[in-house]
Amino acid sequence: MTIRNLDDLLRPPSIAVLGAPSPRGLAILRNLRAGGYARPVVAVEPGAGDVDGIPAVASVAELGIAPGLAVLAGPLGEAPARIAELGAAGWRMALVVTPEEGPDPGLRQAMLDAARPYTLRILGPGSLGIIAPRARLDASLSPIAATEGGIALVSESGSIATALLDWAASHAIGFSAVLSLGGRVDVGLSDCLDLLAGDPHTRAILVYVESITDPRRFLSAARAAARLKPVIALKAGQTPQAAAAAETHTGRLSGADAVIAAALRRAGILRVHGLAELFDAAEIVSRFRPMQRGRVAIVTNSGGAGVLAVDRLVEAGSPLVQPGPATLAGLASALPGGCSPRNPVDLGDDADPGRYLAALDVLAADPGVDVLLAMSCPTGHGQPAAVAQALVGRTERGRIGGKPVLACWMGGATAREARGTLRAGGIATYEAPAAAAAAVGHLTDWGRAQASLLQVPDRRSEEVLAAAPDARAQVAALLASAAAEGRRRLTQAEAGAALAAYGIPVAGSRIVRDAAAAGAVATEMLGAGGRLAVKVLSADLPHRSDVGGVVLDVATGDEAAAAVAGIAARVARHAVGARIEGYELQPMVARPEAVELILGVATDPIFGPVILFGAGGLAVEILRDTAVALPPLDSGLAAELVGRTRVSAQLAGYRGRAPADLASLNGALIALSHLVEDFPCLRAVDVNPLLADAAGVIALDMNVEFDPAELDRRPPNLHLAIRPYPTEWRRSIERPDGVYDLRPIRPADALLYPDFLARVSREDMRLRFLAVRVHFPEEFALRWTQLDYDREMAFVALTPAGELAGVSRVVAAPDHLSGEYSLLVRSDLQGRGIGAALMRLLIDYARADGMERIEGMVLAENRAMQGLVGHLGFTFAPIPDDPGVVMSTLVL
Repeated sequence: MTIRNLDDLLRPPSIAVLGAPSPRGLAILRNLRAGGYARPVVAVEPGAGDVDGIPAVASVAELGIAPGLAVLAGPLGEAPARIAELGAAGWRMALVVTPEEGPDPGLRQAMLDAARPYTLRILGPGSLGIIAPRARLDASLSPIAATEGGIALVSESGSIATALLDWAASHAIGFSAVLSLGGRVDVGLSDCLDLLAGDPHTRAILVYVESITDPRRFLSAARAAARLKPVIALKAGQTPQAAAAAETHTGRLSGADAVIAAALRRAGILRVHGLAELFDAAEIVSRFRPMQRGRVAIVTNSGGAGVLAVDRLVEAGSPLVQPGPATLAGLASALPGGCSPRNPVDLGDDADPGRYLAALDVLAADPGVDVLLAMSCPTGHGQPAAVAQALVGRTERGRIGGKPVLACWMGGATAREARGTLRAGGIATYEAPAAAAAAVGHLTDWGRAQASLLQVPDRRSEEVLAAAPDARAQVAALLASAAAEGRRRLTQAEAGAALAAYGIPVAGSRIVRDAAAAGAVATEMLGAGGRLAVKVLSADLPHRSDVGGVVLDVATGDEAAAAVAGIAARVARHAVGARIEGYELQPMVARPEAVELILGVATDPIFGPVILFGAGGLAVEILRDTAVALPPLDSGLAAELVGRTRVSAQLAGYRGRAPADLASLNGALIALSHLVEDFPCLRAVDVNPLLADAAGVIALDMNVEFDPAELDRRPPNLHLAIRPYPTEWRRSIERPDGVYDLRPIRPADALLYPDFLARVSREDMRLRFLAVRVHFPEEFALRWTQLDYDREMAFVALTPAGELAGVSRVVAAPDHLSGEYSLLVRSDLQGRGIGAALMRLLIDYARADGMERIEGMVLAENRAMQGLVGHLGFTFAPIPDDPGVVMSTLVL
């Protein structure tokens, strides 16, 4: 979603307050006055010359000011009529602070219907309001004022926003913006993230959210924002009880917490679990870059305090680094004999500033150290204030030797002055070891989330298990056959065939109809030795072992026949009405060192299909050692998913057991991801157990459920919260100097932009951007390359040497029926047909995506561009307000 008509939300040119005499209207007017808002403010109230000293007019039509932000504080039932009046008068932003008395879908729709003809945007109803201290704007109901700072807050709950404002005021924390979403009839979290991502005064975004209604829009906006600046989220509803309360509060599903955590991680968002933690996390991540590892070295004047810190660090998953020989020698040389050079480095209770700095300098030079933690505990001989002052003098932007420095000054009155000195000097400072350990965890959690953000799985470049060339056709035939029989679940044999088609090794088996056939076939299969497993085949029994439908260690044909008879009797007794299609005879897989795992696909009510991995076998629900991830997956994301489980330690090898073949395991997860990408009809896949050892992986038992009503739907799978990388849009063109690759843009292409832009002439820059641009900050390249492949698409052309030669782009309108295009080709490569090839690819994509037209502004003097797109069928029309520019349009 774009931020259409929200550009001036934080800096409105004027404010009109409708329903001003109401308590909420008066609160808005008084906060505007107290905040010092200097632009026009007018109340709309029939029969009043003023309201609380603010000039008033009788109707919207009489507002004699440039349209800006309209605040609706009167009865909510009047909102649709007021919105229609505002839209007709040219107003495009409405803040509705009046709350809903209860769910009223008809009223909400009436508000949207009134706004739609004018593309007027609505924030609310029930919003606490908007605060933008830099613009001296406080159009809110908050009793607490906000000071100016670099943190933006977006809250679904007005009361939580007020609590956070109160907490921030007591800790001298300022804001760039505070936005309360309220009922989200129109403007939602995605819009606010888009708005704040481009706000130059916001350095970090804090989000309190109870429910996510449009996961694809949310993840698209979140991924774009998180690429530019830290986004930190507090998501309510972690427990089932809290989730139910959130649903009652918002009237929306909240989704499973594990899935939400996976979604936030994939979006590059740092998740926290408490209100105060929001600001602690914002402080640390806005100071330092994300970290993949957080190996900590501690210097302290108290061994006991150091041990406390170690406990908290280990609990937070931050390893304590042991200094190398050179570091130990350096510490021994720099410190008095009574000091311990081991980590944590105990400097003694009389440690002075020189001793702290000497130890920190040595540790900072150790390549195994990522973070330095300086601790001070009240002692009779300590110098907390002097040490703090010295630490401020030695650090540069909170670092020593380029490594982050955290300070933990324990104590009350004796440490208060020192903590103030440290904070004023730009050093992240904490009162307790647990908070310092959490700060390190924030940096590493953020680092892992950012790494996930940059992963864009590409099916062409991924090495996966050997899938059949016609895998999709094979599975489609299996699903169609099951649907023709009125089934929503594949048989075990069919499910195994589906997985095998996508490359997942499956234990072979043979199917029989009755006990006699089982005896004969088993005798044949056991001729070479071994044992068999006999399993019932029934689409009505997804968990066969629960009803006695599996018999193991069958050694003879007679035992097989008896096993079939016993299974039939147990199924008839415990699963009345279950249809038995036959029985599966499967050789027992003898892999004594294999680990039993579970792989699966589940459908979340909010985020759609998710991939599950963990410890499997009969005790899977007791062990509860699983993790989930959003598809699509690649090898990096699959490995990260595996690494979030306890069973990953077993897979790494232990007590003489060889490590499992993790490449094959990752390949199985990727194959499962490809399966769900290709089939929107899939609702659940269960592979349990999947055996994994040094020889690879093999699936023993599996289940596949689908929705026959969606059997004819083809990729892309719109149920996926993250649209897969559109590999199918890769192309290549032959040119005299070699083959140029054309493909959708990727986040890693940001590294190609500096050289590309350096080789575009000033004149070409002016023609492309309609103004002279010489310098583009790094965040521009990040924004240009972090796409969702849904609302925005860009294609790059790469030279035979892999350099960026050109870029074409289209950004869809909110209704997705039209899009705005752009094109830029490197100046020294123009005239080779690269631009035309990029535009043809863009046109084909826009047409396939369902757009009805694409258009773009072109300088009237830019004859070369007009000639290029004119040859492709574009027409041109003047823009009345700008005679130097023409609008080029192609009807698709």
